[in-house]
Formats: sequence, C-alpha cells, structure tokens
Amino acid sequence: MSVPETSLTLLLRDELATATLAAALAPCLGPGVRLYLSGELGSGKTAFTRALLRALGHAGRVRSPSFTLAEPYHLSRFALYHFDFYRFSDSNEWREAGFEEWLGDDTAAVVEWPEMAAGTLPAADLRLALAATDDPQQRQARLDADSARGQAWLSALAGRVARGELDGISCLAPSAPPC
Repeated sequence: MSVPETSLTLLLRDELATATLAAALAPCLGPGVRLYLSGELGSGKTAFTRALLRALGHAGRVRSPSFTLAEPYHLSRFALYHFDFYRFSDSNEWREAGFEEWLGDDTAAVVEWPEMAAGTLPAADLRLALAATDDPQQRQARLDADSARGQAWLSALAGRVARGELDGISCLAPSAPPC
C-alpha cells in the first residue's frame, strides 16, 4: 500500500504550466472543498484561480476579489466563492463581512491570503503556496494536504507528474514516492 502524499513541491515552467496545474486539480473541486492559496503579490494566485474556473467550465469574466473581497461563481454542479483576504487586519474580519455562510458544505471556496484569517477559517483540504524563482517565468508551487481527500489529490497529482502527463510541471521535492 502506498503512503498518501501530504506535501509536494513542483516547478511550474510558465503561466501555461500554472494553468495546467489548475486544470489537473479542477476535477477535485466540488461542494465542501476548501483550497487556500498563498504567495507574494504577483505570484500567480489569481491567474491560477482564473485557470481553475475555466477548467470548471466558467466562460465569463474572472475578476480579482482584491477590492470586492469575494466573487461568486455559479457553476453547473456547485457554487464556488473566490475570496481575497489581503486587506484584512483582523483574523475575524471575514466573519464580520458575513462570509462564514459562504463557506458551507454545499459550496467550494478558493481563498487567497488565508493567513490574514489564521485560526478562524475552517481547515483547508489543500493549501497551495506559489513563489517566484530566479527565472521570472517560472513559479515554485508547494502543495500541502490537510484532509484525507487532499492527500488523495496529491497522490494522484504526484503520479501524473511522475508519468510526465502534465506539460511544463516537474517535481522538486516529494514527501514520498512516486515523484
């Protein structure tokens, strides 16, 4: 029996590879799923979310929630809420803004800057940290699973990367085989 992945570090060759990663994770999203994104400004969090929504079938405009704090997307199977907590100065502001009801078991959530609400958000299934590298086109992506379903996604993703199925994505630091 294989050991479930709990973390995985990938090198994304360019923005297209970031979109490829989003498309690979899109089938995992559904009601009750929590995906938390972190990284410096300009690291690709919103670009990742845009590609994720496209892979989920959203054809309309994808807006950054930097100023609105939240953008709802009503997809064919479920609603997905895209949050950006960058401007929060208190970890409870997301609750005070009335967003707690949007994080129910019947919706999916993608949260940028979850650290601004540390200790008050429900646990993530998967955390994705994006970071720039010496090459301005590339990104390093660290994925950490915080649930059994997140671990299953990472194991499947690691297998696809190891088999070379995801163009522009290579494994930098696996926590366990197969990468």
